[in-house]
Amino acid sequence: MNFDEAQIIAVLAEIFGSNHRGVTVGIGDDAAVVATSAHTVITTDMAIEGTHFNCQWSGAFEIGRKITAANLADVYSMGATPTYLVVAVTLTGDESLEWITELAEGIKHEASSCGAVVVGGDLTRGPVKVISMTALGQVDAAITRAGAQVGDLIFLSSLPGWSAAGLAFIEKTELNDLENYAVDEFCAPTVDYSMAVAFANNGAHSMCDVSDALIIQAQQIAQASKVQLVFDAKAFERDSEFAQLKELADNAQVDLWQWIFAGGEDHVFLATGVDLPGLCVGVVSDGSGVIGLEMKKAPDTWRHFN
Repeated sequence: MNFDEAQIIAVLAEIFGSNHRGVTVGIGDDAAVVATSAHTVITTDMAIEGTHFNCQWSGAFEIGRKITAANLADVYSMGATPTYLVVAVTLTGDESLEWITELAEGIKHEASSCGAVVVGGDLTRGPVKVISMTALGQVDAAITRAGAQVGDLIFLSSLPGWSAAGLAFIEKTELNDLENYAVDEFCAPTVDYSMAVAFANNGAHSMCDVSDALIIQAQQIAQASKVQLVFDAKAFERDSEFAQLKELADNAQVDLWQWIFAGGEDHVFLATGVDLPGLCVGVVSDGSGVIGLEMKKAPDTWRHFN
C-alpha cells in the first residue's frame, strides 16, 4: 500500500460527497451531523472476509453493493425509508487504491438507488478485511415481526433461492446464461426495495427480510406474533422464475426447496396482511410455528455459530 489514510479519506470524501439537505456536517470532521425524524430506525451489519464475502469470487464493487443491500433491506423491512449510512472498514494493507475506490463506488451505487447517503465512518488495519455498516432510516410507524394476525395472507416480494443457486455454481469455470445470472445474484443480489414500500403502503401487519432463510425468518414472525404460518409449496410454482430456478436445481442435482426455503441472502421481503401485492404463498392461522416448508432433508441454513 503506497498511500496513506489521508489519501484514502480524500478519495472517499470525493465519492461520498453530498449536498443532501439533511446533512449538516459530512465526511471530514470528528462526526457527522444529520437531521433525523421523530422515529429513527437504526440497524448495523458486519461482513468479514472469508465468512461473508470472498474476493476470489466477487469484485470490490459487488462486495460494496452486497453489504449495503443487506443494511438497506433491514431498514425497508421495518417499513422505513433509508437516509444515512456510516461505514467502518478494516484493510489488510495489501489493497490497491483502485480496489478501495471500487468498494466505495459499489456502496454509493446501492445507497444512491434508495436515496441514502454515506456521511462518515472509520478506517483501521487488521489481518482480514472487515466491513461494518450502520444504516439509519425514518418511519412514522414501524412494521415489526410481531404484527401478524390470524386470517392474514403471507406474501413474498419475489422468489427466494437465487443467491443459494449462485453459490452452487460459483466455482464452475464455464457458465451458461442462467447459471451466470444466479452467480450475479449471489455476488450482488438485486433487491426489489419498491416491494417493501408497497407492502408498507398497503397495510402490511408484519414484515421482515429473509436474508437468513425463509424458514428461519418465518419462524421468527410466528414466534413474535404468537401465530402459525401455513405455507403452500404449490403457490411458489406460480412465480414466473420458478421454472428457471428448478432447471438449475435439476442440473445441479439439488433439492430445489433447499434453495427456496433455506438458502438465504436473497433479501426477499416476507410480509403478512390482507390485500398485499407480491407472491401469495400461505395464510396465518391459530397455533404456533411454521408448516409447509418441508424439505427432503433437514434444512442447511446459515449459522453464525456451529
